[in-house]
Amino acid sequence: MSRLDLFVSPTGAQFMNRRFACTIGRGGMTDAKREGDGATPRGVHKIVGMLYRADRIAASALPDWALPIRMGDLWSDDSNDPDYNAMVSAPHPYSHESLRRADPLYDLILITDWNWPYATAGRGSAIFLHRWRKPCHPTAGCVGFAPADLLWIANRLQPQSRLITRG
Repeated sequence: MSRLDLFVSPTGAQFMNRRFACTIGRGGMTDAKREGDGATPRGVHKIVGMLYRADRIAASALPDWALPIRMGDLWSDDSNDPDYNAMVSAPHPYSHESLRRADPLYDLILITDWNWPYATAGRGSAIFLHRWRKPCHPTAGCVGFAPADLLWIANRLQPQSRLITRG
C-alpha cells in the first residue's frame, strides 16, 4: 500500500495523511456488486480517468490528464449494451446516464476501473468518485466528496494511485 492510495470506508476516507468525509452507496459496501444494487464494491480499484465540466471548472485548476465532458457524453449502464460500462455518445439507443448534468454532481469525475475495460454484464457500472449531494447523503454506488476535497484529491493523484474500499 502506498501513500498515493485513497482509502475509503463507510466512516470516511484517507489520502496523503489527511482524512476526508465522504459518502458511499445507499446499499453499503459489498463483495458481490450487481447493477442497480446501490452498493459500493469493496476492493482495490485503479483510477483510470478524470473528466470535468470545462464551463464550471477551469482546466488550469486540474492535472493535465483531465479531459473535458462534452455535450452528448454519456455512460452506458445497460447490461445488454455492447458498450456496457463505457463512455458513449448521444444519441445512444441503450440505457445510459448523461455525464453533462444540470446539477453539479458530475462537474468533476474520477473514473475507476471497476468492471472495466472488459465489462461483465450485470456486475455494475460506473464507480466514480464525484461531488456529493450533501454530507451523509448516499450515492448510487459511487464515492462522493465535498467539492473542495474532491478537487484537492484530484490534484494530488498520480498514475499509480488506487481507490481501496474496505469496511
